[in-house]
Amino acid sequence: MSETMLEKMEDFFDSRLDMYDEHQLNCIDSARDFLQFTAECLPPRPGCAVLDLGCGTGLELERYFAVNPSAQVTGIDMAPGMLRRLKEKFPDKKIALMLGSYFDLPFGCEAYEAAVSVESLHHFTAAEKLPLYKKLWNALKPGGFFILTDYFALSDAEERRCREELLRLKAEQGLTDGAFYHFDTPLTVEHETDCLRDAGFSRVELLRRWGPTHTLRAVK
Repeated sequence: MSETMLEKMEDFFDSRLDMYDEHQLNCIDSARDFLQFTAECLPPRPGCAVLDLGCGTGLELERYFAVNPSAQVTGIDMAPGMLRRLKEKFPDKKIALMLGSYFDLPFGCEAYEAAVSVESLHHFTAAEKLPLYKKLWNALKPGGFFILTDYFALSDAEERRCREELLRLKAEQGLTDGAFYHFDTPLTVEHETDCLRDAGFSRVELLRRWGPTHTLRAVK
């Protein structure tokens, strides 16, 4: 039996809630830099509507509200503890929280000027992301954009190896329920870009890179 025991996504994050912020900020290379950069990429217009996919405890939102304190943010996350912590952080901000999978929840039509996701989407395949990105494209207003800051595979071989290891672990542990389990399976930037374009985004740009972490902007 492998020493790596897979945990359901929401259980993984909620069980680490008390150490989550410290870990993200201090154990991930350049985290403070890419969180600040991501926040500064979001719209500065007062009162603008922004969707945050996999918002967690809102580390990027702390920095965004410092830039745009009147922004109206909708945050989605599968972990209830993360959302509780986020709500505690921002009692005076215009933030709506949705508990559940961003694959399943409705986003509406032309409801947001921008969307953002930080270190969340590297757990999923292009096939899983494509319908999500199509839904996201539909939820953005004309000219709206999606800021994706995430960890990416640096080669096709790394991408393939990570996915094969997840499938091996699931088979070894008898996990056949279709739930999402926490294990990194990042795409390459090229494959992520292709997926966003296939979903309808007219332009996908690489804005900045910190080792394996990159920020992309996909424009509707």
